[in-house]
Amino acid sequence: MKKVTVIAATLVGAAMLSAAPISLHQSRDNGLSLAVDNAQAVVGRPATPGSVAGVHRRHTRRAIRRCAAGVTCPH
Repeated sequence: MKKVTVIAATLVGAAMLSAAPISLHQSRDNGLSLAVDNAQAVVGRPATPGSVAGVHRRHTRRAIRRCAAGVTCPH
């Protein structure tokens, strides 16, 4: 029974650390510390790969490469 409890606690701890933007850092001075991470990604700008313009640009570039390689060509 104790083994099941340890496994369950490990799984719960792993799930919490993977779901939250928290990371563990180890240093020589402080030992182990817990830090909250901040993401600064902006989706929607034309240069980002996730934006509509970025997806369209990537699709066009790949289509041109395929046509130049003789794989597929819409003409």
